[in-house]
Amino acid sequence: MRKLVIVERVCLIGHIVSMVFGLVGILLVIPNAEVILSLSEVGQTVMQWSMAGGGVAYMIFGAVGVFLYANRTLGLGRTLGFLVPSILISLTSELLGTSTGFPFGHYSYLSGLGYKIAGLVPFTIPLSWFYVGCVSYLLARVGLEVDKKPSLLRHVSAIAVGALLLTSWDFVLDPAMSQTTLPFWYWQQPGAFFGMPYQNFAGWMGTGALFMAVAALLWRNNPIKLERSQLNIPLVVYLANFGFATVMSLAAGFSIPVLLGLGLGVAPAVALWLRGPDASATVEPATKEVSVASVKVAFK
Repeated sequence: MRKLVIVERVCLIGHIVSMVFGLVGILLVIPNAEVILSLSEVGQTVMQWSMAGGGVAYMIFGAVGVFLYANRTLGLGRTLGFLVPSILISLTSELLGTSTGFPFGHYSYLSGLGYKIAGLVPFTIPLSWFYVGCVSYLLARVGLEVDKKPSLLRHVSAIAVGALLLTSWDFVLDPAMSQTTLPFWYWQQPGAFFGMPYQNFAGWMGTGALFMAVAALLWRNNPIKLERSQLNIPLVVYLANFGFATVMSLAAGFSIPVLLGLGLGVAPAVALWLRGPDASATVEPATKEVSVASVKVAFK
């Protein structure tokens, strides 16, 4: 178990480092090609690797790190109960989107994110749906006390809020990633929201809510109990990915999507984390049992 925790930490650190490295490459190196030529041979090799596989690496690191975290805190059964539906449902939505335009709109992926399934969707894209979706749902479910005070309203609210956190990340990520100097996908029919169609957000909300609802059904007889400290990793992963998207959007001049994401994503995520049970509050005071022997008194 200790070795798995080390691997988990290495993957999560690698996830964040890869994002930082990617930002440097996309925002500083690519627009200034002469920078690469001024590097040493080793530096040029590293930059070439980064441009070719950096996007793939950061999503694989994120997926593996979150999987190991979930396995450690939730157990393998519940982890697979989220992983499988999130991968299958998001991949189905992406394949439909890239081939028919439903549910996101008409778009196509370019190179840079790895092997494309059916020649349409990079294999890393469902991984990103999994790990950002997982941390979003955990924050919502624990923050809304679904397992402490279970009710249909709380379950539905957690699914809706989790899907909103996931979609808010896309508010910020999509405009920049599709319109940067090295775009990773493009819209065949650009929409009114900074190049994105509003349909895209409905697709994100619907896809996220669907696989979170499936996970909730699979978890219905196996509630989770996480303390606030155990939500630190979900919060850090969410904020790190939001931070990556924020830097990309601001560099492209898109401030309104960032403000929307802060209000609908970051603020609720932090508030939900703060609502998580504190370890000291969940410890029940020990009770002392004192047995008193019965005493029989005879009177004459």
